Amino acid sequence: MTRLVLVGPPGAGKGTQAIALSEQLRIPHISTGDLFRAHVGQETPLGQEAKRYLDSGELVPDSVTNEMVRERLAEPDAKAGFLLDGFPRNTKQADVLGEILGESDVELDAVIQLQVSEDVVVGRLMARGRADDTEDVIRRRQQIYVSETAPLLEYYAGILISVDGVGEVGEISDRVLKALRDRT
Repeated sequence: MTRLVLVGPPGAGKGTQAIALSEQLRIPHISTGDLFRAHVGQETPLGQEAKRYLDSGELVPDSVTNEMVRERLAEPDAKAGFLLDGFPRNTKQADVLGEILGESDVELDAVIQLQVSEDVVVGRLMARGRADDTEDVIRRRQQIYVSETAPLLEYYAGILISVDGVGEVGEISDRVLKALRDRT
């Protein structure tokens, strides 16, 4: 079984790597962004609640996100493993993830950190050319990551695998897969 969490700053390539790794490891890629879109699109009660926050430009509260993840991890395809992308974002969510997994008497196998310097991610995100990707906004997102998400690195120190996140998509995927193999 392979139960993984992928972390890294905005622009580190988490989404791209999550797709590649989930295909190679044959486990579902579970993205909070995808969960939000699915619930909002299907107009589920959780989706309607999330939409209120998203429409006003606010962060969806942990309670809503946690419940979406709880439901998704209970689906049959996630029983043999999964790759979480965008969750947990903070140590409170990590506590909830531990509770969810504990209910099934399982644990995470590894937390993979994609290491990319701030200047590299700023360059990557600026190159996308999106109107909201100004350098100031991008650097602010990096600061939020450091303050809110970086504490997860210490939280998961015992199962953390840090991988250089700079290079071609395939090279980075190979580094992650090698690190996972070397760990077992």
